Amino acid sequence: MTEFFKNVPVIKYEGPESTNPFAFKYYDAEKVVAGKKMKEHLPFAMAWWHNLGANGVDMFGVGTADKSFGATPGTMEHAKAKVDAGVEFMKKLGIEYYCFHDVDLVPEADDINETNRRLDEISDYILEKTKGTNIKCLWGTANMFGNPRFMNGAGSTSSADVYCFAAAQVKKALDITVKLGGRGYVFWGGREGYETLLNTDVKFEQENIANLMHLAVDYGRSIGFKGDFYIEPKPKEPMKHQYDFDAATAIGFLRQYGLDKDFKMNIEANHATLAGHTFQHELRISAINGMLGSIDANQGDMLLGWDTDEFPYDVYGATYAMMEVLKAGGLTGGFNFDAKNRRPSNTPEDMFYAFILGMDTFALGLEKAAALIEDGRLEENIKKRYESFNSEIGQKIRNHSASLEELAAHACELKKPELPVSGRQEYLQSVVNSVLFK
Repeated sequence: MTEFFKNVPVIKYEGPESTNPFAFKYYDAEKVVAGKKMKEHLPFAMAWWHNLGANGVDMFGVGTADKSFGATPGTMEHAKAKVDAGVEFMKKLGIEYYCFHDVDLVPEADDINETNRRLDEISDYILEKTKGTNIKCLWGTANMFGNPRFMNGAGSTSSADVYCFAAAQVKKALDITVKLGGRGYVFWGGREGYETLLNTDVKFEQENIANLMHLAVDYGRSIGFKGDFYIEPKPKEPMKHQYDFDAATAIGFLRQYGLDKDFKMNIEANHATLAGHTFQHELRISAINGMLGSIDANQGDMLLGWDTDEFPYDVYGATYAMMEVLKAGGLTGGFNFDAKNRRPSNTPEDMFYAFILGMDTFALGLEKAAALIEDGRLEENIKKRYESFNSEIGQKIRNHSASLEELAAHACELKKPELPVSGRQEYLQSVVNSVLFK
């Protein structure tokens, strides 16, 4: 079989003192942290679309990276070459999972029946090439935003025929996800939203989206899919008003339409930024609602107002994220690098540098998060901040046994309350620094 990355060796852990660009500095797959091996805490996944497809094209210029892998793009030969390159890439990095959209795997044909035939062919090829390896599918999804028919969305479309095409794509993507052993299935509503209320029936569209999701759940369970369905919140881009704005909005939608028993959140760091939240916030909101499922591990640029999908390098952000994951008891999904090289980083070697960066960042974040939890000062401060609720009146508030009149009477007896205890934010930030840079 052709070797696509001849200049890249198998990537091994060499420690933080290493200057070898093709070595992990912090990601040691077998190292035990907080009772589990790193690779168990951090089931990393390769995004098929970015890593094997994105060539650096943007609104202002053509691609800068060659992702042909020796074949003609738009052909089944190219689809198979991407499989070969992807398997080699994952083997050299020790990555055991991948994620895909249907049209990442094969070129879409004019006839959906031909597209489905191609998906059957390529999924057979993936199973053949990954047989005897640890490589498997983390989750699959359908691209229901790229084709012009989805200009008004998929579940939110104004066309019944387009709605049927969306259903057909979801059905086939679920078939392939189950065939490849996927642990999850994602709905990313890239165009599930609207531009103006002048031509939009919001209630009608949301009911149709929920119906499509119910149909997907029913079909998935009927073919043996036992994993979680995910919603991946995103506030804008490409639609001005997207229905899955953030985790709280998506969770409310799921509960309103009775989907909360089958769905969890697939949280992306860059989407949190676009929603005006931190990555940590979106993870916390998902976790406290019992809906933290999987993570798209990337980051955005705070100076840019769009989805830049950069490889994560912010250790503070990764540490805060891993604190949420550890406190939640881990993920049902994994950490998909929904990230792409910067346009000038256009060599095959750059693909590996990017993944080494991302994997090392989250490995270091995992270690520091575990250390902060073990240190205990952050949690101790939280308990002290709310300890007034351990008083008699506080306990009545917590167990819902006090009436409004009783609470008001307590306030009148006090005449004037003391100020709440200090939040000690700056001290706690210094605690974080002391652990991170120990």
